[in-house]
Amino acid sequence: MSKRRSLKIFEYVLTIWIIITLNFLLPRFLPGDPFLLLSSDSPDNEEIVMTQEQQDYYKSYYGLDKSMGEQYATYLNQLLHGDLGYSIYYKVPVSQLIWGRLGWTIFMVISAMVISTGIGVILGSISAWNRDQWSDKMLYFQLILISEIPVFLIGLMILIVFSAWLRLFPLSGAMTHFEDYSSWWEQLGDILSHAFLPIMVLSISQLGGMYLLVRNSMITVLSKDYLRTARAKGLTQQRIVFHHALRNALLPVVTRIFLSLGGLVGGAILVENVFAYPGLGRLMRECIKVQDYQVVQGIFLVVTILVLLANFIADRVYKKLDPRVNDNMKFQEG
Repeated sequence: MSKRRSLKIFEYVLTIWIIITLNFLLPRFLPGDPFLLLSSDSPDNEEIVMTQEQQDYYKSYYGLDKSMGEQYATYLNQLLHGDLGYSIYYKVPVSQLIWGRLGWTIFMVISAMVISTGIGVILGSISAWNRDQWSDKMLYFQLILISEIPVFLIGLMILIVFSAWLRLFPLSGAMTHFEDYSSWWEQLGDILSHAFLPIMVLSISQLGGMYLLVRNSMITVLSKDYLRTARAKGLTQQRIVFHHALRNALLPVVTRIFLSLGGLVGGAILVENVFAYPGLGRLMRECIKVQDYQVVQGIFLVVTILVLLANFIADRVYKKLDPRVNDNMKFQEG
């Protein structure tokens, strides 16, 4: 194993350990106590206050009466055995909760990634070809403006217009409750109708960054000599842009697709809460409100692993697509 690869593995291990430590500490720094006050589900929203004896019992049961050091050691031991803990509020294993919500978040994130990448590549290519013309300036201004609007604000505006006002899409949720579907096509249609607006909002939030990356990369490629030769040969605009130029401009785009996963997950957390979409973001908000440490820790850990995995894949893909990266590494090691 090369020295560089060993250093890379050490960096990943160190990053995971730091995140696990912060993941353990941050929920415990929140003010309040998960057993101090629990709200009932009764219609009149009455509150049930636990006695001191009950609080002491549950703290002992969940190990929260121990010192920070003992809790941290227990937490690490559980992780080494693949145990994410037990939910204080939902009274089920954390892994079961996360597994039930993870699919919805992954579906939304991957869909938004594909849509924002596809549209960003097309608009960025058109803008680069028409550089400094009115179409380029209009696209640039509009997409930069949209990218500066907070994702939750975009979500609220789209929710009000398309759901509350026009009533084209459902207001919230991922499926219609208690619906008796006649076929799986009907069920799929219902799922997609609920997911359409959240995916659209998340795609819009990532579109500006992808557009700028493609535009800048394409402008650099279009200035190369071999593309001037292609123009001189009389090749069509579409063939020059999408066949010759885009192929050479996509390398940073492929890397960006994986590296944007962190931003997409962060945006998904906000979008899920706007549309009451039952993903990890919605679950995390619910658990922070009731200070369910175990679930919050589990969600942060899963999201961290997904982001690190995406970075690792981006690194591997980049090296495969550009052999010069491996050559440079071997030269430096030599």
